Amino acid sequence: MNLNLAYLNPGLIREFIKNALAEDLGPGDHSTLAAIDAGAEGRARLIIKEKGILAGQEVAGEVFALVDKALVVELRKQDGEWVNPGETALTVTGSARSILSAERLVLNFMQRMSGIATKTRYLTDMLAGTGAALLDTRKTTPNFRMFEKWAVKIGGGHNHRFALYDMMLLKDNHIDFAGGIAPAVARAREYLAVHKLKLKIEVETRNLEEVKQALAAKADIIMLDNMPVATLARAVQLVGKQCPTEASGGIDERNIRAIAGTGVDFISVGALTHSYKSLDMSLKADIGPAG
Repeated sequence: MNLNLAYLNPGLIREFIKNALAEDLGPGDHSTLAAIDAGAEGRARLIIKEKGILAGQEVAGEVFALVDKALVVELRKQDGEWVNPGETALTVTGSARSILSAERLVLNFMQRMSGIATKTRYLTDMLAGTGAALLDTRKTTPNFRMFEKWAVKIGGGHNHRFALYDMMLLKDNHIDFAGGIAPAVARAREYLAVHKLKLKIEVETRNLEEVKQALAAKADIIMLDNMPVATLARAVQLVGKQCPTEASGGIDERNIRAIAGTGVDFISVGALTHSYKSLDMSLKADIGPAG
């Protein structure tokens, strides 16, 4: 399993899969138990039905292994590859009952993760040559975040903070409740000192005046939220090389290239994980000769 990403904890992944299997199987997969002999062996192919970026192969392998460690999985494609309709992503051989019981969960993971990876690659390709990096957000499915952010990485994007504990992001509500950017940042730095934490402080700004305030407060990163392209360009010029900048809010394929053209360092797109389309694929019994 890919362990280069700090949030990919093998134990948590297996526990998630176990809970998902318990949700799906309950007291028993009665359709399979009724229709398939206990000793029946079989082979199935995971067939791609739509062009896109493949993601979730490693998770699929974990699902099959937890259902039945005797199942043999052969990967025909790798995560991050472009795949086309009719191609086989993987084959699985062994107990027919086990294959059928694992089928839906495997597809649920792979279709969703591949959809996110495909959308990510599409937008990342649109940024080619601009110098801007594509970021995800915390707008994720509860308890499914690690898989969604993993899919973003597979698609060529970058992960923003994973959760509320690994970076400080002072958003508009923090700033308004705290009485402004200066007091919000001051309180954040005091908190970090008291708790002996080393976290970046990012400040969300809504206009050029707030950008100036964030610079004066020495924010580590300045978010430029929902700004028109012309204002965004002025904000990026104002910040210069003093700290990284991030554009956010209402960004999609219609405006991402223009936003990148302002010179902003990062572009965050919540739609990567909340408005993607799952990639179509299916797991089919392979009753022909092995090959």
